[in-house]
Amino acid sequence: NSLPGALLRALAAEVTALADRAEAKVIVLRSDGTGPFCAGASFDELRSIGDASTGKEFFMGFARLILAMRRCPKFVIARVHGKAVGGGVGVCAAADYAIATVNAHVKLSELAVGIGPFVVGPVIEKKIGLAAFQQLAIDATEWRDAQWAYRAGLFAQLADNAEALDGAVNTLANRLARSNPEAMALMKQAFWQGTEHWDELLERRAEMSGTLVLSEFTRSALAAFAAR
Repeated sequence: NSLPGALLRALAAEVTALADRAEAKVIVLRSDGTGPFCAGASFDELRSIGDASTGKEFFMGFARLILAMRRCPKFVIARVHGKAVGGGVGVCAAADYAIATVNAHVKLSELAVGIGPFVVGPVIEKKIGLAAFQQLAIDATEWRDAQWAYRAGLFAQLADNAEALDGAVNTLANRLARSNPEAMALMKQAFWQGTEHWDELLERRAEMSGTLVLSEFTRSALAAFAAR
């Protein structure tokens, strides 16, 4: 469940399309399977990047998805059934409400491969605060359990298992579908106030990451991960 560029583009396009569909009242973002919710950026694609422009474009995929979720007037619920790494943590933070199982541990692994969580950083910091974000970003090899993520505010609810998770997600989604869409849209504007500059900010951050991914340190780290 990694996020290659094509999937990032598709997700951003779908969220953008749903924003204009009156019959869509709420968006539930989920992934298939019983393994990780999201393993973050595709390491295979990262290893294939050969120049800074291509690198920036890859990381702009995360930026565009976050911005699409931010702009969408519908609430986005993240159904987090398992572990989330790197960009996957950013997706959880960009959601307006995340419900996770007790097995949904989180980790920001970017520094471990020489990059840093630059593009997803602003949305994670907005959700959980600077101190908690620093813990994740600096301890790049350490998992934080779902209880930590719940206390930090990344997850709004925890469920004991997948069945309970689906029940909680469906209950909330159905309740929101019956709520006033104009009120929800205005609430969302209020929640995201102060992020109007993020188009420029995330583009600068994507450029930073796109340059760092070409460094010898990152090349070696990605090769070591691939060899495991």
